[in-house]
Amino acid sequence: MMQSIVAVRDWVDARVPIMKMWNEHLAEYYAPKNFNFWYYFGSLALLVLVIQFLSGIWLTMHYKPSAEHAFASVEYIMRDVPWGYLIRYLHSTGASAFFVVVYLHMFRGLLYGSYKAPRELIWLIGMGIYMLLMAEAFMGYLLPWGQMSFWGAQVIISLFGALPFGIGEALSLWIRGDYVVSDATLNRFFALHVVLLPVLLLGLIVAHIVALHEVGSNNPDGVEIKKNKDTNDIPKDGIRFHPYYTVKDLYGASVFLLIFSAVVFFAPEFGGWFLEKDNFVPADPLKTPEHIVPLWYFTPFYAILRAIPHKLTGVLAMGLSIAMLFVLPWLDRHPIKSFRYRSALYRGALYVFALVFVVLGWLGTQPATVVYSELGLRLAELYFMFFIVLVMYSKDRGADTHFIVFIVLLASMMFADVIRFDAQKGWLMFFSAIIPLAYMVVFILGPIFTRMNESRVVPERVT
Repeated sequence: MMQSIVAVRDWVDARVPIMKMWNEHLAEYYAPKNFNFWYYFGSLALLVLVIQFLSGIWLTMHYKPSAEHAFASVEYIMRDVPWGYLIRYLHSTGASAFFVVVYLHMFRGLLYGSYKAPRELIWLIGMGIYMLLMAEAFMGYLLPWGQMSFWGAQVIISLFGALPFGIGEALSLWIRGDYVVSDATLNRFFALHVVLLPVLLLGLIVAHIVALHEVGSNNPDGVEIKKNKDTNDIPKDGIRFHPYYTVKDLYGASVFLLIFSAVVFFAPEFGGWFLEKDNFVPADPLKTPEHIVPLWYFTPFYAILRAIPHKLTGVLAMGLSIAMLFVLPWLDRHPIKSFRYRSALYRGALYVFALVFVVLGWLGTQPATVVYSELGLRLAELYFMFFIVLVMYSKDRGADTHFIVFIVLLASMMFADVIRFDAQKGWLMFFSAIIPLAYMVVFILGPIFTRMNESRVVPERVT
């Protein structure tokens, strides 16, 4: 029996190199031996992808992509299809879980410099995956045809209309397929969500993994294990991915599935963060919801958009906030990869950046009051200043450079405040300016007056 199985395996392998791929990417792929908690999230993203694909296939069996029947078909799935409610909640919770693990995966890249040479292309492909996920989530969000789905799509698509020279209006019309969000919009969003984007997403994920295994995985020390090999050309500080890390990833997947199942069965709406109450009401073009916001994974960028009064400037700032992540490998040119050995000021800037991103995400879900809008603007300034800090810290610079950057940033901030000055909120603007000013004093002038920007020595081998 075993001989027959081996014979079949060899016959298949002679025509499709399955064993070769297994060995290259699992059995004989050597990963650093010091992976920690942060390295779970890449495999968890693949797990959630499988959940989304399988649940999505079952949903499409009963969903009707038409403005007249879409909402009713979702209700039919929830009420009449056996286990339909579970499939729908698996898919809706999976969408948010996808972004949770992807954001944590991206943060790990920031922590350990996984975007630096020789992994720039891996980072760019990963950012491409992130953009496709955002498009996939946005188009899937319209499909239930609830109130928030309809009006959220209306608002987001209208942002493209801010582009000048008629480009915005033409682009908005092309995206909608009509002059308003309608049946044509729903049909094309369904086609893109179910067919085109998943195919592109799978292609980029394969490219991401192949590129990663070509140059090798990064590690918490930021040490290239391929530089220290034994006589058999095996990294001295590496271990086989299978079975050591496959077992470890199974443990992480088990813990994740416990948490994921708890949310699906006990809190699938998650207090309105995963499914808003307005989306349980059929779309009504004549009745606008009181508070229109995108789902939480878009809100950090939405907060930046909303904080800037001028529509075109806000759209450009939102686009730039995402574009900056693409060029990260060329902004941070410091030779040390891991934050473990970077300076205290760099680590502080990284933690502040993560906190700013989270708070911006929360602000994006809140009503656009005067106080929240002002706070959102100041945090948006901190968001962009982080990338300037990365450039400044890429190498040792003289005191004159730090003072010049500080003066230029301060003058730019004051110029923007003069343009948008409003006597009714003058004191609010004055006190809120303390936030970016303190940031600049600490992280731009800090290296001049303290020794907190000195890096530690990186070990030659992983610890």
